[in-house]
Amino acid sequence: MASSYSFLFLHMLVMFFLASIAFSDLSDDFYDDICPQALPTIRRVVEDAVRQERRMGASLLRLHFHDCFVNGCDASILLDQTATIDSEKTARPNNNSARGFEVIDRIKSEVDKVCGRPVVSCADILAVAARDSVVALHGPTWEVELGRRDSTTASRTTANNDIPTPLMDLPALIDNFKKQGLDEEDLVALSGGHTLGFSQCSTFRNRIYNENNNIDSTFASQRQANCPRSGGDSNLASLDPTPALFDSKYFTNLVSKKGLLHSDQALFSGGETDELVKTYSTNLRTFSKDFAKSMIKMGNIKLLTGNQGQIRVDCRKVN
Repeated sequence: MASSYSFLFLHMLVMFFLASIAFSDLSDDFYDDICPQALPTIRRVVEDAVRQERRMGASLLRLHFHDCFVNGCDASILLDQTATIDSEKTARPNNNSARGFEVIDRIKSEVDKVCGRPVVSCADILAVAARDSVVALHGPTWEVELGRRDSTTASRTTANNDIPTPLMDLPALIDNFKKQGLDEEDLVALSGGHTLGFSQCSTFRNRIYNENNNIDSTFASQRQANCPRSGGDSNLASLDPTPALFDSKYFTNLVSKKGLLHSDQALFSGGETDELVKTYSTNLRTFSKDFAKSMIKMGNIKLLTGNQGQIRVDCRKVN
């Protein structure tokens, strides 16, 4: 019996040691010595892209989210289809909706130019660009731990299975986030990223035509004007009333039964997340603080660090 306890203790010690190694490879000053202009360059390109198209901020935030939920934050979402790469770009959650790839290409080019060589990973670029996009739209900032490495594989199947869908109800959303090591507070806070951006008609059509009990009737009628029962799948509607401003109106909408997606309204539907939605709807400071905390947590999912993976020369393909 004593030997089995010793073995269990040793196993736990080894696992803790390995986890510590992974996180010790990350630091917020990772590039300070090897390329001090890396982060200012990322910020400059992001700010320029958002200035040209305000919607781009939400698109870059979404890229980071969809990357991290598929085998970790490793830039697998950026890989194009090849004979050996099953690109995530054609997965259902990303196909004809994930965007901002050209901005990431531009960031990579500019950063490699100022650094003199490819030293900044595409995964770190995604994480920093997401943060800088939120800041550019008047949201909170946070320290991004750096030192991620890029994957050499992608998985369309995992993207289809693990990225939450707009049709999920609350139990499914909780289970989906739990699989990534994220709790209910993370679920609500990160869903608040929908304070920015737009969604396509095909993702909310069923809600505005068939959900009568948990949707404001005037809101549904307004959305139907630009989202017919058939056709117009790519027509856009804003996820909250101010899609280019980081605020708490996304949550105010939920309390008023004006969530655009079924998965949005599921957060305020008589379940265990109702109180947090109410809190965020009236307290932007609390939401902003929790959003930043959850973004850091999400940005640390299943990382490649140290000698794992690679630093891609081109974010769209393996070296």
